Amino acid sequence: MIEKNSIGLIEIGSIAAGMQAADLMLKTSEVELMISRTICSGKYMTLISGDVAAVSSAVSNAVDTIGFGVIDHFVIPNVHKTIFPAIAGHNSVEMLESLGIVEAYSVASLIEGADAAVKAAKVKLVELRLAMALGGKAFFSVTGEVAAVTSAVEAGSAVISERGLLVNKVVIANPRQELLSEMI
Repeated sequence: MIEKNSIGLIEIGSIAAGMQAADLMLKTSEVELMISRTICSGKYMTLISGDVAAVSSAVSNAVDTIGFGVIDHFVIPNVHKTIFPAIAGHNSVEMLESLGIVEAYSVASLIEGADAAVKAAKVKLVELRLAMALGGKAFFSVTGEVAAVTSAVEAGSAVISERGLLVNKVVIANPRQELLSEMI
């Protein structure tokens, strides 16, 4: 079993190159495939997990070899433990406190932003939605006390903004609970 303390992602504008990148990452490093699929607007993403050195090597090899069409990529060492279940769609929230939502133009920048958000403040990651039925965009949502959610949203959106990929960010102080049924 591979130790999953880091994740890496490559987002590519070519489906063929995306599949090639996924294969390269799996062949060149001891990593575990989390997601490898087409996403909206004709892009392809591959998300891997493993130890930091293996993930870094796999992503670097794929980016250097593919080159063409690489939209975005990352390696997050020591990823926050709630990112894994959120990507898999398994985070459970029974009640919304305040609600923060951050939206990005790329999957890679969004996951990096979500990791920064949950590391910056005591919040619960509600959802991480990655480019499916979103025109290639992605978003995450967090819940908790207003001050914590505000801090988390600022931290996450700052990471995304540095790359010029922030679409929007909001904090809703007292959301209606009906919103929860529309999430996840």
